[in-house]
Amino acid sequence: MYKKIDTRSVIVLPDGRMDVPNASVYMGLSEKTLAMMRCKGEGPEYVKRGRIFYFKDKVDEWIQGGIRKTA
Repeated sequence: MYKKIDTRSVIVLPDGRMDVPNASVYMGLSEKTLAMMRCKGEGPEYVKRGRIFYFKDKVDEWIQGGIRKTA
């Protein structure tokens, strides 16, 4: 019938970075999906400095780029 809404919070660092677990919650994708997208050269831009980080503004741009209008 009704589905419970997941209300987990996302941690964004002061410089706008999110680690992979937080980025996956923010985008609504699994961490594995993000890993596959990185391997294929798809998805939002990210930076790897020991760990992988996504910048919130780049993720938002990527999400906005997927907007489609109906015919």
